[in-house]
Amino acid sequence: MLAALAAATGLFVATKFDDIVVLSLFFACGAGHKDTTAAILMGQYLGFLGILAASAVVGLGFNAVLPEKLIRYFGLIPLLLGLWAAWQAFRDEDDDDDVSSNKLSTLVVAGATFANGGDNIGVYVRVFTTSTPAEVAIYCATFLVLVAPLVWAARFVATRPSIAEVLERWESVLFPAVLILLGIAILLAV
Repeated sequence: MLAALAAATGLFVATKFDDIVVLSLFFACGAGHKDTTAAILMGQYLGFLGILAASAVVGLGFNAVLPEKLIRYFGLIPLLLGLWAAWQAFRDEDDDDDVSSNKLSTLVVAGATFANGGDNIGVYVRVFTTSTPAEVAIYCATFLVLVAPLVWAARFVATRPSIAEVLERWESVLFPAVLILLGIAILLAV
């Protein structure tokens, strides 16, 4: 059990570390807005539950439901979210108010989390197919426990004064750019 717990922790850190950048941008978008942390946390949990469900479905051999070849098309989610965010930023460039309230929601975070999880799904499927049901349960429980510290780490990074200043200044460019590049990378990589 301890070996599975340690392996799950290592696997989570290795596959979710890149989310700190995306989540930090979400925190920058939601800076100063009520319930930003709650929206990001809930979105991260919803998106990650989708990743676990997809991994379990494919890992249990239900490839007809979610063929592994379709995982690349998850890249359309952040690509479209990024294009929408770019359009919103362009449309509201003359407005001094932060337009992030239009961009940040639990569902946007969930969609970006799920789409960014294509690599996670690929790794988790391979691990789940070679693990016992008890080990899969340990992996899933450990992953779910670690989501909150991941969000906290991203919030910590995003609220460092020097980082927060850069994120605030460039958020309207960085947020759409990161989502668009993430979407393209997912479409091309899987």
